[in-house]
Amino acid sequence: MLIRFKRIILSFILLTSLTLLFPSSFISAGPETFYVCFTPGENCTETIVKVLGQSRTSVLMQAYSFTSAPVAKALVEAHKRGVHVESILDRSNKRQKYSSADFISRAGIPTYIDSQHAIAHNKVMVIDEEIVITGSFNFTKAAEEKNAENLLVIQDHVLASRYAANWQAHKKHSEIYRRR
Repeated sequence: MLIRFKRIILSFILLTSLTLLFPSSFISAGPETFYVCFTPGENCTETIVKVLGQSRTSVLMQAYSFTSAPVAKALVEAHKRGVHVESILDRSNKRQKYSSADFISRAGIPTYIDSQHAIAHNKVMVIDEEIVITGSFNFTKAAEEKNAENLLVIQDHVLASRYAANWQAHKKHSEIYRRR
């Protein structure tokens, strides 16, 4: 009972914080809450950075293309605050000239490469086992400035646990990222 109460209180605090950050864009559909962002025109990178800035316990990230310096810095800052951060990246990040994989790996964030699939095309973050960030939005400057992309931030414990389980399944067949 106490654990359930704590979860309800934490959900309320999270919802209140996210609603204050993005007051006009949050939509509540019962216990689930979500925020949607579109590029070009809206600052989806800033949205990700703000949500990561409020992370408390964990961040699991999967990315196809990962060159966004602000997102990489926000992941490292979360790691420095004691948040457990891990990432799984597509194998193209091993040879990509501007991947942020080196940056986060050097900061001590466990980083893995999913080479089992032709393309590991997921763009997902699971934050504090409560929030899922997903959509077509790659964690890149081009996604922010040039591409037509979408980003969803969803607060839902059940959905987050499904995404976390999928993340763990991909981690099992991924290899440790070796810095260049």
